[in-house]
Amino acid sequence: MRTFPASMPLEGKTVIVSGFGLMAEPKVRLFKASPCRLKWFIGDATDPVPSDIAQYAEIIRREPTRKDFRGAALVFIAGGEDEAIERQADAARKAGSQVNIVDSPAASDFQTPAIVDRDGIVISIASGGAAPVLSVDLRAAIEQLIPARVGVIADLARELRSTVKTVFERFDDRRAYWERALRGKARDLALAGDKSGARREMLRQLNAPAPERAGIVHLVGAGPGNPELLTLKAARLLREADVIVHDRLVSEEVLDLARRDAARIDVGKKQGHHPIPQERIEDILIREARKGQRVVRLKGGDPFVFGRGGEELETVRAAGIDVEVTPGISAAVACAASAGIPLTHRDHAQSVTFASGVVKQDGPDADYRMLAAPNTTGVFYMGVGASAQIESKLLLAGRDPSTPIAIVENGTHANERRLTGTLGDLSALVQRETVTGPSIIFVGETAAFANRAAQPALEYSA
Repeated sequence: MRTFPASMPLEGKTVIVSGFGLMAEPKVRLFKASPCRLKWFIGDATDPVPSDIAQYAEIIRREPTRKDFRGAALVFIAGGEDEAIERQADAARKAGSQVNIVDSPAASDFQTPAIVDRDGIVISIASGGAAPVLSVDLRAAIEQLIPARVGVIADLARELRSTVKTVFERFDDRRAYWERALRGKARDLALAGDKSGARREMLRQLNAPAPERAGIVHLVGAGPGNPELLTLKAARLLREADVIVHDRLVSEEVLDLARRDAARIDVGKKQGHHPIPQERIEDILIREARKGQRVVRLKGGDPFVFGRGGEELETVRAAGIDVEVTPGISAAVACAASAGIPLTHRDHAQSVTFASGVVKQDGPDADYRMLAAPNTTGVFYMGVGASAQIESKLLLAGRDPSTPIAIVENGTHANERRLTGTLGDLSALVQRETVTGPSIIFVGETAAFANRAAQPALEYSA
């Protein structure tokens, strides 16, 4: 975090803008709905001041002096001669003000973020002055997601905050109340414009006995690791989770979307090393849910594609606990898309088969006759360690050794690597290139499309 977006209360504060024209006017308009005292020093400018600004800003037709800066919290200096800018900045700082010199981030004490203003809720997007256009674009995207009346909810929460602290002494009880109040009927009434109805509902819940909270388990697909490929529902569940039970393949970028105070339990496995057995993982889910917690079982890819989500669903449900499944983008689909490999193609593959390179001990193996069919794409999870067996079984089932193959390692991540070759060289390719990261192996004519896609920096072809 290179910049810290601190929030400054503006009630009773003085804000000064010095300068006139296109650099100064946007800074003045920033504080249009603010409770601060706003002074705009326009120097010797003779152009008329916009009439709407004149209604909320004190217009002063001269440059500010050292005396004017006394008590000012923020000072914006927008244009002028270098000597005048330096003189004003020095005087403002000596008076204890924080100074922003417009379009000069290095010379400023702070930079102006792009702001989403919903009255009681203010969201700032800061780039440290390095990329203001990008900040504005991000603000526009966020504006579309935030309800216009969300500030009403914040205002109601502010009004009731001290009362809630009096009623609920324990932090956990207060948080439980706010979750009921701000994620239920009161929120819906406020967003519909019924502020008085929302207040009545919040007061009703304040005086009503707290319902016993039932625990729930969410089996959530985290996708291939890139947080941009997480579903909106998965991101929301992460934000609301009390406990997160996650696999090794879940990226830190995805976990960073969770609440900071959520408990995290790492139950990751890798081939040949299962420090926490599957039965123990299921016990953890049941134990935490029985405490009334919202538990998110976060799995790489999709929980129902080689994620043992079906086993966990049955076990948790048998324990009498509510369980819901939120799908994720499977690793195979994501890696194929990233590498430009069509899993099906009218000319090359009329079917696609997902298989695991590792099977349950004494369990049935994949149907290699189907995987060896000339018009199918074979997709192997957990296949790097079993590449020699995959190669030999496919060749034995009749697949041509010249069949194209592709390996996508760390798919969708910044260090993604694509290796291409032929089936007869699969295991040798894995050894030559020392493939160690999570990988998906593609076998079939469509795998050749990986050579046609835009190549990343780390690319090797056999």
